[in-house]
Amino acid sequence: MSTIDDVADSLAKQAIKMIDKTGDETIERRIADEIGSSSPTLQEVFLTAMRIRKAEHRAEALLAKYDAGDDIPVARISAAPQD
Repeated sequence: MSTIDDVADSLAKQAIKMIDKTGDETIERRIADEIGSSSPTLQEVFLTAMRIRKAEHRAEALLAKYDAGDDIPVARISAAPQD
C-alpha cells in the first residue's frame, strides 16, 4: 500500500470504531470534510476506504450468521445474464 492508502485506511478504521461506539453516522462526513479542506486526494481515498471497511463489516456479519446456522434468505440478485 502507498502512504496515502495507509493513512486513509487507518482513519477509516478509527472512524468506524468511533461510529460503532457512539452511533453517530455523521462522523464519516465530518472527517471527510476536514480532510478535504487540505487534501481532496486523501478525502477520496478515505471515502473509498470507508466503503470497503463498511462492506467488510457487512460481509463479516453475514458470515457470522452462516456460522451460527441462522436462516438466511436467498439473495434477490439474479444469476441470469442481464440484457
